[in-house]
Amino acid sequence: MPEGLKTLTRYTIEEEHRHPGSSGEFSALVNVVATATKIIANQVTRGAIVGSLGAAEPDNLPPTVHRKLDAIANDIMVAETQWTGHLSALLSEQMAAIHAVPDVHRRGKYLLAFDPLDGSSNIDVNLPVGTIFSVLRAPDRPNGVPIADDFLQPGVRQVCAGFTLYGPATMLVLTTGRGVDGFTLDREIGAFVLTHPRMRIPEDTSGFAINAANERFWERPVRRYVHECLDGVEGPRGRDFNMRWVASLVADTFHILTRGGVYLYPHDHRPPVRPGRVSLLYGANPIAYIVEQAGGWATTGGERVLEVPPEHVHHQVPLIFGSRNEVERIERYHSEPEAGPSFDSSLFGSRSLFRPAPH
Repeated sequence: MPEGLKTLTRYTIEEEHRHPGSSGEFSALVNVVATATKIIANQVTRGAIVGSLGAAEPDNLPPTVHRKLDAIANDIMVAETQWTGHLSALLSEQMAAIHAVPDVHRRGKYLLAFDPLDGSSNIDVNLPVGTIFSVLRAPDRPNGVPIADDFLQPGVRQVCAGFTLYGPATMLVLTTGRGVDGFTLDREIGAFVLTHPRMRIPEDTSGFAINAANERFWERPVRRYVHECLDGVEGPRGRDFNMRWVASLVADTFHILTRGGVYLYPHDHRPPVRPGRVSLLYGANPIAYIVEQAGGWATTGGERVLEVPPEHVHHQVPLIFGSRNEVERIERYHSEPEAGPSFDSSLFGSRSLFRPAPH
């Protein structure tokens, strides 16, 4: 390892030393989660080789590689963390209910919520995927047995959040409430090393990420924002914007952390109608915590993500985050819901691939 680079182990121990009286449990937990993501990274790299031998499929799902790897990643995270004595219970996108640490293991003072393989459908086409995780303090219970309500804490109570991006390099992005740091997996030594210290999101941007295929279901404030961006230098924004969509929350988040931008997964009217599409506890909250610690902002359109009270463990919300000035503009548009284009307009209402815009 090049001289001067700091490993994740050293980083977490130094962070513990900033808090006199710390037991070392927290730094140990972070390193255990990191180890689990290294194992997942290896499985993801092997892709179809692993998937062809993977977990059994639920009856209502097609036999695709990414579904098998979802289950494999979930099993790895549980197996690597539940025995350590740091956790009381786990919650994941793959679990219908919480997973209490078995009685054969010592239960700890933390809760772990995670999405084992965000963007997993990308595996079939060899695009980036990742793991998202959030750490909360477990409430004291007289009998020591965790319940689902233990997880129903707003995002402001997170003690740690992070994600691992499995791309050309395996990257771990982490916050413990003192800024955001990025680590790269050095496969020669098998350790994450600090490569992106104190990541910051610029306040302004000329890029946004949204799935334009859902435009007919958007609410008017989102249509207004997107149309103004696409109008470019001739429009009210007076400059050109770039639009992108990877269909991987971790990949888009990392792009925004390194280059700026805005991500929109807004409320829409797609059937089945539901308030949001991103899971709050193991998706929106950890991403929002990271984004805010990097100087950005995260909203549902109507309220700060980190202040949303969870209604149940799989509560979903709309999610808009990124460069602060742009996100605040989108929030302002939501407070003016009657302004902007109507629902019968479209991205190609006045121009199309085959018809130039009117002069």
